[in-house]
Amino acid sequence: MFLIGYDIGSSSIKAALVKAETHETVAIVQSPEREMPMKAVQPGWAEQDPEMWWEHLCQATKKLLTETAVDAADIKGIGISYQMHGLVVVDAQQRVLRPSIIWCDSRAVDIGRQAFQQIGQERCLRHLLNSPGNFTASKLRWIQQNEPEIYAQIDKAMLPGDYIAMRLSGEIVTTVSGLSEGIFWDFQAEKPASMILEHYGIAPDYLPKAMPSSGLHGQVCASAAAATGLAIGTPVTYRAGDQPNNALSLNVLQPGEVAATGGTSGVVYGVVDQYLYDQASRVNGFAHVNHQPQETRIGILLCINGAGSQYRWLRQQVMASGLSYPEMEAKAAQIAVGSEGLRVLPFGNGAERMFENQPSSGQINNIQFNVHHQGHLFRAALEGIAFSFVYGMNILKEMGLQVDVIRVGNDNLFQSAVFSQTIAELMECEIEMMETTGAVGAAKASGIAVGIYDTWATAMGQNKLLKTYSPFGKKAPYQDAYQSWYKDLEKHLEY
Repeated sequence: MFLIGYDIGSSSIKAALVKAETHETVAIVQSPEREMPMKAVQPGWAEQDPEMWWEHLCQATKKLLTETAVDAADIKGIGISYQMHGLVVVDAQQRVLRPSIIWCDSRAVDIGRQAFQQIGQERCLRHLLNSPGNFTASKLRWIQQNEPEIYAQIDKAMLPGDYIAMRLSGEIVTTVSGLSEGIFWDFQAEKPASMILEHYGIAPDYLPKAMPSSGLHGQVCASAAAATGLAIGTPVTYRAGDQPNNALSLNVLQPGEVAATGGTSGVVYGVVDQYLYDQASRVNGFAHVNHQPQETRIGILLCINGAGSQYRWLRQQVMASGLSYPEMEAKAAQIAVGSEGLRVLPFGNGAERMFENQPSSGQINNIQFNVHHQGHLFRAALEGIAFSFVYGMNILKEMGLQVDVIRVGNDNLFQSAVFSQTIAELMECEIEMMETTGAVGAAKASGIAVGIYDTWATAMGQNKLLKTYSPFGKKAPYQDAYQSWYKDLEKHLEY
């Protein structure tokens, strides 16, 4: 028996095949090989065509089945991880009405800010755990206000994972976790948030029916089977946003456990057993995949938009020599902590939540032409991203979260020793790198609803520890470099 998992990212679509009985990862593929494009019609906007996600999912699935020679009939469950906070709108014939407004799009910031004031800050935080902010509900309101001819045609508003599940099965459903990430869920009432729907004038039936993260969400239909090579009737049994799913993949399920990832954006995600919130909504609380009314499990999420996106930009736009990431890491490792005064602010990918959605941009500061070369730039970029993680994790500590051990996967920025050791030293924590990815976690999670695994922990408990980054007790140079970087940030935020 096999299980298949998808990770619907903004850069690529990954597909993983897992042998259910042994938890063995049989193969992982991605499509496309290069990053998928984002369209920015105006500054601060970011859109993608959902049909592009579907086409690459089909290509990845066919490639996976061909390379492994696995009989599609032996696949017993499908799991989906997806980029959070996006908005896909379809009509009654399930046709996409406009490009998806994705996670790093900033156009709805003012809409959410006004709603936060008008509904009442304390009321929003107590019921939603967040400001309406720049999340999915506010993006839907933006369409209502700015594209009324499209809004009038909407039958359902979905998250990216809901769209992929719809394409696979023809069924439109969502999850409680998904509604919470869109700021559509009222934690006090344990139902869709009428206060948001009423304030924005959104009819409740625009939202799909909510189901648990693990359950029978649909079955592969004939058209999807023809497009992907999957067998008709294969159950679609799990979905979650990429960060709850990343935490699940790392077996971060219980209060006090912390996961992190450094992909296009950077995220730290800690699980708590109470309805915590930040008064300024700099970090956000969402229902974790195992949240139940009688067993509260909230994921407190710190998001840094300018993380891997900054490092990728540096590689693509600045480095004409075409160096690989391992080659960039090797050059960075030759430079002393602090990059001899070169400093990088990695904020250039939309409004940053941890700055209360202030517009922000990237900066390269204190360049000395007779001192700094490629290695300095690489190290300063990695340090800048690490410092932004530390800045955000200090907010989590203010809220009472302990950041003593962080679990990470082996397919993102944490592969960089320069990056990881900087965080370990400054936070005085250990970073455990596990052999797993989001697509693998989604595949394993799909086995719960079909009875292959009895619990989340059983499905995820076989992860292999690959490496541990521990502080060496040499915090002083890292602290000095961080303080210089922090002064740059304070000046930047004053403007």
